[in-house]
Amino acid sequence: MAQKGAQLNREISCSICLDLLKDPVTIPCGHNYCMNCIKTHWDQDERRMHSCPQCRQTFTPRPALVKNTIMAHLVEEIKKTAAPADHCYARPEDVPCDVCTGRKLKAFKSCLFCVASYCEKHLQHHYNAAPLKKHKLVEPCKKLQENICSSHNELMKIFCRTDQQRICSHCKLDGHKYHETVPVEAERTKKQKELEMSRQKLQQRLCDREKDVTILQQEVESINQSADKAVEENEKIFAELICLMQNRSSDLKQRIRSQQETEVGRVKELQEKLEQEIAELRRNDAELEQLSCTEDHNQFLHSYSSLSALNESTDSSSIEIRPLRYFEDLTAAVKKVSDKLQDVLKEKWTNISLTITEVDVLLSQPVPKTRGGFLRYSREIRMDLNTANTSVLLCEGGRKATAVKEQQSYSSHPDRFSGWCQVLSRESLTGRCYWEVEWSGKQVYIAVAYKSTSRSGLSNECGLGFNRTSWALCCDQNGFKFMHNNSHKAVSGPQFGRVGVYLDHSAGILCFFSVSETMTLLHRVQTTFTQPLHAGFRLSDYGDTAEFRKLKIERGHVRDS
Repeated sequence: MAQKGAQLNREISCSICLDLLKDPVTIPCGHNYCMNCIKTHWDQDERRMHSCPQCRQTFTPRPALVKNTIMAHLVEEIKKTAAPADHCYARPEDVPCDVCTGRKLKAFKSCLFCVASYCEKHLQHHYNAAPLKKHKLVEPCKKLQENICSSHNELMKIFCRTDQQRICSHCKLDGHKYHETVPVEAERTKKQKELEMSRQKLQQRLCDREKDVTILQQEVESINQSADKAVEENEKIFAELICLMQNRSSDLKQRIRSQQETEVGRVKELQEKLEQEIAELRRNDAELEQLSCTEDHNQFLHSYSSLSALNESTDSSSIEIRPLRYFEDLTAAVKKVSDKLQDVLKEKWTNISLTITEVDVLLSQPVPKTRGGFLRYSREIRMDLNTANTSVLLCEGGRKATAVKEQQSYSSHPDRFSGWCQVLSRESLTGRCYWEVEWSGKQVYIAVAYKSTSRSGLSNECGLGFNRTSWALCCDQNGFKFMHNNSHKAVSGPQFGRVGVYLDHSAGILCFFSVSETMTLLHRVQTTFTQPLHAGFRLSDYGDTAEFRKLKIERGHVRDS
């Protein structure tokens, strides 16, 4: 029987796709194929030979394909009587039928009353038997046992609103006698309404966010267009400046060459006159020499009287030459203009650079009002060992710094503070950040600083709070003071051993808070930060400690971890 079944399956299967025939067609040689399979086979034949894939018989012209209705009906009948296909059997991720034996079929429904799952076949009793029609059928569920009370082994059909949990009828009489209870269906209806309201809010928020994304996309396009336009216009401005410089250079060169030609011409003209005069003087000198050699006295006197004009004095004054600084003075004047231009560029370029950093499309977010609001921006910060002074001991995974007498054997590093007892964080801080510091001792500085802060020595350029590149809150037993660029300001607030620091880098906001059950603002900075910041500590005396606290929010409450 098995061989006959296999043979029958081969007869109603397509030899191209190896699956049961779909829209079966019979070609002239008598073999059957899926209509789409044989059409595709013939369409892809480059030789344009319409042959049978099995017997290789060729057909000219290409046969018209007509659905074989008898074969199609046969295939459908065999499908109905055939064993379930593999995809009907339960896989590991599916819910199996609890009634099937051997290889289980996938469950079609689960019954909450029976606490069982059924395939389509075994579910028929729930549709036909009157007592079973009242059972609650749901989509297949793997965790039906969760609906059974573990204490009374009964279906939990009641919801206790007092304890917010499902219970059975025995539980209601036992531990929930005076509690507010409702059927689970009623609670489901209530929760369903709440769910719908939540969904509406969520969908509204989703809609708002999608609008925000659209707006931001438009802003991206606007930023790109503005930047492209700025680049284009600035290139044009600089090109015009370069062209102007080139024109001035060309004009100056032309004028220099013209003046050079004029002066050289004047000099050469005078030179030619002098050379003619020299030739004339040489002739006269030769005649005078010849006359001086004449022995005949009468001839000498006769000739001398005719040459008496040569004895007349000529202008023998020397020619005054202008010192060779004529064009050097011009170069000096051009150099002076160049120096002025460079000075102007140096002076104004910083403002131009700051103008670029001030481009801020997004409006600054308001400073949070509650500690929970600040905790949304909490950052886990650790100290950078390569920055720690050798009098700073790091522990707690780099979160805690202590000033100690024993010098630590840290390796040499260019980022290490060699003078002040200070340390900076590994993490660079941008965007919106919040962290809390627990401090104790004589005097502790809680600071932020640029990475470019100097490290070598005990100068103000290295001390946190004493230079332009750092901002610090000094904490001691007498109170607080804020320090920046070697100036300090006393600030008042409750004396607690914990300080919260809030940073909104792009908005240029830095806030220090005294933290206990409440938060008290100690000082607020409004400035422009031009570089990423690093958190830091400065410890004044041995035993001073400062530690970054790890914070978590659990069920709306903030706690240390």
